[in-house]
Amino acid sequence: MDEENIPAWIRALDEESLEFIRQFVTSSGSLKEVARLYEVSYPTVRNKLNIIIEKINAHHLQEEQEFITMIRNLVIDDKISLDIAKKIIDQYKKDQQKE
Repeated sequence: MDEENIPAWIRALDEESLEFIRQFVTSSGSLKEVARLYEVSYPTVRNKLNIIIEKINAHHLQEEQEFITMIRNLVIDDKISLDIAKKIIDQYKKDQQKE
């Protein structure tokens, strides 16, 4: 897979988080198994997963804000109308909810 095709939220994660996700997936999503592999408690593993989820969500919100800002700038620059911008943003938000 080309690097440009890797989702931005994955590229935003550090190596430790990516390795944790790899272990989680190869353990069939079993947090108990991941806790055993890392030799830590289940709550520690659950906390690590929560931190990764927060990182992913924060990156998604940042991307969303950047997209909306770009559309708003097109309106300011008279490249598109306000009505069109609203439609684009509404569709973008609907598409994001489906993911």
